[in-house]
Amino acid sequence: MMKFIKNFRKDEDGAVTVDWVVLTAAVVGLAIAAYSSIQDGATALTSETSDYLGGIDVGNIGGAGGGEGGGEGGGEGGGEGG
Repeated sequence: MMKFIKNFRKDEDGAVTVDWVVLTAAVVGLAIAAYSSIQDGATALTSETSDYLGGIDVGNIGGAGGGEGGGEGGGEGGGEGG
C-alpha cells in the first residue's frame, strides 16, 4: 500500500491533464466572449448600412448637373480656362 501511495504522489500525468482541461476551458471561454462582441458590432454595422443604403435615391446618383458633362464646368472643355 505504501508503494502505491508513493507512486501516486510521483505520478504527474493527472496534474498535466487537469492543466490542459483548464487551459482549454479558458480558451473556449475567451472565444465565446470574442464571438459575442464581434456579433454585436457586426449586427449594429449591418443595421446602419441597411438604413443608409435604404435612404439613397438611385436617381440622384451622378450629381445635380445630370446628363453628359454634368456637374461643375460641364460639357467638353469644361472647367476653368476651358
